[in-house]
Amino acid sequence: MSGHVGQALLYALLLVLPLSALAARRLPMNTLVLYAGAWMAIFGGAFVLVALLSR
Repeated sequence: MSGHVGQALLYALLLVLPLSALAARRLPMNTLVLYAGAWMAIFGGAFVLVALLSR
């Protein structure tokens, strides 16, 4: 398995785990969308921070 495929699988797993945990709680759809947006903001902020620090 090449490095890019392994990274893609890791990122897919990192996205699926929080979303599946939210789905398992059977929350209303608007709350689910709000929480998913919060997770995306957290991961997006971490990505931007790492990108800025690695320059």
